[in-house]
Amino acid sequence: MDTKLYEKLYQLDFNQWREVIIKHIKERNFQEIDWENLLIELEDMGKSEKRAFISNLTILIAHLLKLMVQKDAPDSMKGSWYTSVTEHRFRIQKDLEENPSFKAYLAEEIIKAYQDGRKLAIKEGQKARFCVRKPSLEEYPNQCPFTIEQLLDEDFYAD
Repeated sequence: MDTKLYEKLYQLDFNQWREVIIKHIKERNFQEIDWENLLIELEDMGKSEKRAFISNLTILIAHLLKLMVQKDAPDSMKGSWYTSVTEHRFRIQKDLEENPSFKAYLAEEIIKAYQDGRKLAIKEGQKARFCVRKPSLEEYPNQCPFTIEQLLDEDFYAD
């Protein structure tokens, strides 16, 4: 298949393009592989995996912060935060099992995720209603108060 046909197939039917590429690889028909688009997809796949990992880390941190800062929130609110912490921690653990290389930059990503997680926790805290106290900005630490071990510890909930 020539380059123009690959490009058209890639643009019009990604799944069929992917199946053709897989078939060529399995048959070791390397001269027929659309290397340019395959490399783009592999690079994007890595970026997407990392973005999902950081997103889960951000939400985990935000809800741990909410549990820490809003200790006086009703149990019904805190219950959803506990559930979210458990769910996102599970996703992070799974990502670390499937992508051990993520551990190499975990500390660096926690610093970045903390800033977004803090903003998220603050925004959600400011939406408090029904006699629930709205925390002040100063109650949210500027630096991550959680260690890597605490973030990954399935029994740690910051409350």
